[in-house]
Amino acid sequence: MHNRASYSWARLVSDLLSPPVVWAAMAFPIAFRDARSQQQALTWALMYGTLVCLMPMLYVGWMVRRGTITDLHMQVREQRIRPFLVSMGCTTIAWWVLRFLGAPPVVPLFALFSLIQLMVMAAITLVWQISVHAMSITGAMVAAFAFFGPLWAILIIPLIVLVGAARLKLQRHTLAQVIAGAALGLMIPVLLFTLF
Repeated sequence: MHNRASYSWARLVSDLLSPPVVWAAMAFPIAFRDARSQQQALTWALMYGTLVCLMPMLYVGWMVRRGTITDLHMQVREQRIRPFLVSMGCTTIAWWVLRFLGAPPVVPLFALFSLIQLMVMAAITLVWQISVHAMSITGAMVAAFAFFGPLWAILIIPLIVLVGAARLKLQRHTLAQVIAGAALGLMIPVLLFTLF
């Protein structure tokens, strides 16, 4: 019973702090930061969330239902390729639509950041399975620092540790894969935000 409970918290953390959930959650404060009105901010955030997060999640759910993918977290590395391609396509559309419709520059920048993270994840997935969960939550910390300052970034640090512990508990990754995911989640956005 105790063992089942310990796995339950790890599954809950993995679900609540999965990459699509983290990115969708970040989209709202980022959209509200520079939008001219609350309605406009909600529009940009929902547009980002629908295209970048919801559509790929629905695709993965459909693939799981068909039996093409074993589970929502895509434990088998080879099963990640097609969902990554769909995610990159949806995120490219989001980046273009947000720019075309005149969203505040920070919102399409966040979509571009998401796209580049996805491209790196997909490339690495061809040869190795890093922790996408660790990469996403660490990237969210860097984005929080860039957009809102150090206090918000500090608040996210415990979540990085929690996500890493959950992925290890579920035996979805080795420690090296979690550390590699977190390291890339740190380096990619730092480089992006330095350039842009």
